[in-house]
Amino acid sequence: MSLLPGVADALRTESRPAPAPPAAPPAKRAPLAVGLVLAIMLGSAVAATAGLKLTLLFVVGLGLGVALFNSRFGFTSAWRQLVAVGQGRALQAHMLMLAVACLFFAPLLAAGTGFRGTEIEGSVSPVGTSLLVGAFLFGVGMQIGGSCASGTLFAVGSGQSAIVLTLAGFVIGSVIGAWHLPFWTTQVWTGPKVSFADTPLGYPGAVLISLSLMALVVLATVVIGRRRQPPALDRPPVARGFARVIRGSWPLWVGALVLAGLNALTLWLSGGAWGVTSAFALWGSKALDAVGVDVASWGYWQTPANAEKLTGPVLADRTSVMNFGIMIGALVASAAAGAFTLHRRIPGKLAAGAIIGGVLMGYGARLAYGCNIGAYFGGIASFSLHGWVWGAVAILGTVVGLKARPLFGLGNPKPTDSVC
Repeated sequence: MSLLPGVADALRTESRPAPAPPAAPPAKRAPLAVGLVLAIMLGSAVAATAGLKLTLLFVVGLGLGVALFNSRFGFTSAWRQLVAVGQGRALQAHMLMLAVACLFFAPLLAAGTGFRGTEIEGSVSPVGTSLLVGAFLFGVGMQIGGSCASGTLFAVGSGQSAIVLTLAGFVIGSVIGAWHLPFWTTQVWTGPKVSFADTPLGYPGAVLISLSLMALVVLATVVIGRRRQPPALDRPPVARGFARVIRGSWPLWVGALVLAGLNALTLWLSGGAWGVTSAFALWGSKALDAVGVDVASWGYWQTPANAEKLTGPVLADRTSVMNFGIMIGALVASAAAGAFTLHRRIPGKLAAGAIIGGVLMGYGARLAYGCNIGAYFGGIASFSLHGWVWGAVAILGTVVGLKARPLFGLGNPKPTDSVC
């Protein structure tokens, strides 16, 4: 418990003072109206198709989209800032988010049941070759593609046209990963599932282990920051007064707390932690099925749960519904903040990087049992060792990805620049 004040203090500390953020521009009414209409229409469609539970999860998705945009909560940028210039504030925000999520998840997982008797199960997956390869590929891909899984959704919602190409690559890579997954789970080394809760101390011990590891990560970022003297983070435009709640931008620590709470709410409502990328495999496989490809014969789609998703409507899939909510929530938030902008011209190198990065992330996520949300966030919050391994290997992939970014016309932070 003593970790939380220390993390909050670290988040308020910058090695170099940043100038006051500019005032937020006026809201963009047309995109805001479109976002609100889409939210109502899609929410009504989900209610008619799948009922109350998925409608509530769609609303949670809207909240996630608002929180991700208003706090500019990044995963890709957090690792890039740490590796490139030693700026650890964003990674410290991760640790705050994960610490609070662990405190929320522990009693829910211990109880075992949630909304209307839904059985609750944490995101605990094996540590093996597929995890190592998948997390590394994801780490490379998110630096080339310019975003992670959650970042792709809220960037698309806020009008960043290049990230639509990343999303397309994500879908392609996820489908290929689903096709290849039986090889990675049966023909190469797969270790056991390891949960910190499987000790004599149970979930209290798991919380203690997790918070101790997070404290070590925070300490490491502080040491790195003192040695490298990183630049301050850029601060996006801020609305004044109460309007800041709706129009942003939020401090990182607020985003961390909101995301932790919404992930716990997702666990309670649906029985599983928040995930993103399984929907991409579903969307792509349904498209192939529509043109005559026998995707149902793939091992990935022959498990009962996955087979039901493949044959059912998309609006009955929890992850898809939440993904749609995130994109619409980000649209509403960015329009309210006056930040919604469509980029019509995309340089060729940037487009290539977006697609290639998306493919690497989609493929890697299937191999690694999830992405920065399902494996890293959900895994660590569920006290699974694989979540910590995913994060460590993704940082290694980030090192490689940073070296590849200039090939696609992308720059990296420099010690003399502010970073965002």
